[in-house]
Amino acid sequence: MRLFVAIDLDDIARQAIAQTQRRMADALDTDRALKWVSPARMHLTLAFLGEISPPAVPAVVHALSLNVDVRPFAAIFQNAGVFPPRGAPRVLWLGVAGGASEIIDTQRVVAGRLTGAGVTLERRPFHPHLTLARWHSSRPAAAARALAGAPHTPVARMNVDHVTLYESRLTAGGPVYTALARATLT
Repeated sequence: MRLFVAIDLDDIARQAIAQTQRRMADALDTDRALKWVSPARMHLTLAFLGEISPPAVPAVVHALSLNVDVRPFAAIFQNAGVFPPRGAPRVLWLGVAGGASEIIDTQRVVAGRLTGAGVTLERRPFHPHLTLARWHSSRPAAAARALAGAPHTPVARMNVDHVTLYESRLTAGGPVYTALARATLT
């Protein structure tokens, strides 16, 4: 099973971020290499587990069913960037201006539980962000064009009070996410 852990967006944040995507897409109407993430599928990934063997799934579900000892907090989405930061970009993202330290704390707790359940996680540093779009192919100049129309004021604010473990099934119509467990922030 292909699994990940994420912070879900509420409907108001999802709508505000979708409007930002539309404005940015309109400003980049000549860039057909960008594939925009559907707002309905948008989430802030805390940990991507990848393929987990069926016998290992119950331990992961249990680890992500227990409360997380981080107080609920507000997240404010603002500013945009690209990965990688130099060269031809592959990902256009929306950053976290408020609540970033709380998201990082939550991610550390989640990562600790997952490694305790036997999951090997990526070693690269965690950077809280929402993926807005991905480039099929690009040139370094694409980053400057995309970021020229990016918002510099808050886009959305939402309260974060839980994290969710999802199964991701890839289909021809895009990924299908199924919630397997939920951990409440306390």
